[in-house]
Amino acid sequence: MKSVLFKSGVCLLAAALLVNQADAQRRSNRRGNTQPETTNPTQQQTNNNQQPAGYDPYGGLPITVDSSGMTDNTVRKSLRPDNAYDKSSVSARTPLTYEHLRADDALFAEKVWRELDLREKMNQTFRYEAQDDNGSQVFVDMVLKSVMSGEITAFQDDRFSIPMPITDIQQLTMGKADTTPVYDLKDMTKITGYKVTRASFDPKSVNKLRLKEEWVFDRESSRLFCRILGIALLKTEYIPNTTKERGTSSMFWVYYPDLRPMLAKFEVYNPKNMGQSRMTWEELFESRMFSSYIVKSTLDNAANRNIRNYIKDPILALLEGDNIKDKIFNYEQDLWSY
Repeated sequence: MKSVLFKSGVCLLAAALLVNQADAQRRSNRRGNTQPETTNPTQQQTNNNQQPAGYDPYGGLPITVDSSGMTDNTVRKSLRPDNAYDKSSVSARTPLTYEHLRADDALFAEKVWRELDLREKMNQTFRYEAQDDNGSQVFVDMVLKSVMSGEITAFQDDRFSIPMPITDIQQLTMGKADTTPVYDLKDMTKITGYKVTRASFDPKSVNKLRLKEEWVFDRESSRLFCRILGIALLKTEYIPNTTKERGTSSMFWVYYPDLRPMLAKFEVYNPKNMGQSRMTWEELFESRMFSSYIVKSTLDNAANRNIRNYIKDPILALLEGDNIKDKIFNYEQDLWSY
């Protein structure tokens, strides 16, 4: 009987020692004093989805950044007169102030969204590639330069309610980064470093512009006014590894009245240039010397949808845009009796 009790006491004492040792081991693990268990590195990376501390995917080889392909926005002014006549007054031009329209006199007012395809023949002046004392003459470059310099504010929506920081604009205009290895010229199997290159932003990737405008009939002057409210740059997106267009996406919106002072200082390319001097971009928009088509309006559109959303056929969508234009034109004409 005594031997049995002795053996039972020994077993209890051993169990208590094991429990105390386990508690001490857990406390030590919480303090970080124990070495982690040896596991397979591949399995550890799969489980934790993290790289070990100090991990270098390039094996310590030097990494250089090649910025030669980035877009150069430096304005290089001519050190000698580059024209046979005096053009000093161009930089001093200012746009005319809009005529004030009272809300009580707005007998008719409808908003219209239209798109300009810069690849059309009439819109080729938007893609005129040249340099002048005020910089690039490509229309997209002009707008980007004004936004990046902080001269005007870019917005995310066509209601101009969410401003976009310049850092976001920089991300939109930066090409995709690509890392390529640099090989030893004597041993082409040996990698001596890596080079990070980034493609420059191509202004020709912006093939379309979107305008938001409002048509207002003023009963005091008996005139139909068209006021442009905003301009958006539409970047063309392609199906991966193909040249087929997938659609367009808006980069940002700019408020047109904020843009007018800049447009008044840039001249439009005139391929004929007979009998008149070159007009400014502000005069081109106010004179509506561009080709466009309507993609949306507030006229009979309670759902606030684009034309393409309820008319899938592209030809019929263009005809519907012309139908909206005719309704606005006929409203003014029907107010008169002959």
